[in-house]
Amino acid sequence: MPDATRPGWLAALRPFARPHPAAERCELCGNGIASEHQHLIEPPTRRLVCCCNACSILFGGGHETKYRAVPRDTWYLPELRLSDAQWESLLIPINVAFFYPSSVAGRVVALYPSPAGATESLLPLEAWQELVDENPVLGQLEPDVEALLVNRLGSTREAYRAPIDVCFKLVGLIRTHWRGLSGGREIWEEIDRYFADLQARVIPLRSTPTPVPSRSLQGQEDEESPRERAHA
Repeated sequence: MPDATRPGWLAALRPFARPHPAAERCELCGNGIASEHQHLIEPPTRRLVCCCNACSILFGGGHETKYRAVPRDTWYLPELRLSDAQWESLLIPINVAFFYPSSVAGRVVALYPSPAGATESLLPLEAWQELVDENPVLGQLEPDVEALLVNRLGSTREAYRAPIDVCFKLVGLIRTHWRGLSGGREIWEEIDRYFADLQARVIPLRSTPTPVPSRSLQGQEDEESPRERAHA
């Protein structure tokens, strides 16, 4: 398993692990940018770069460049087929993770957040291909910049097609707020807020836009109840 604390991981988390300055600037041209701004990613190092809209457009054409523009939209996938047995076959030790096709590794990379940062888990190719066969949307993920983000904490069953910076934001949040062995009360409140905010701005992947319900990954309605978290 790769070292989660090597410089590449820390560089990727840096935009999310510290307070933003009062006046932020594009890291490429130096122009001022808003607190909500575009990101570029450097695939070999997974380093995220804050940028303005103009610089983002320069890297958004899919050309061979040092950076790739990270998309802005997050899609909710209420009908994604992912059984408990399939989840177990992915060999993820916790119940939240993201998976993205890496042009550098030439395969899909599985990462999960930890107090040390983003930790890579060995992903069996057969298990991932089975998911793609049942869920064609996973074959449409843009390499390096889009991921399948899965939340199975407690009784929750959620899946998203998410920009890679959104996924690393969760990693930075956990790394920053984790306390002690169990994380402490604050971290679970932060995770709840993160996913509540995500659901408030996602685009449901369905024929007609509807409010995002609480659903299992098999697309079945869950009874409305407060989220239960397994803090152990």
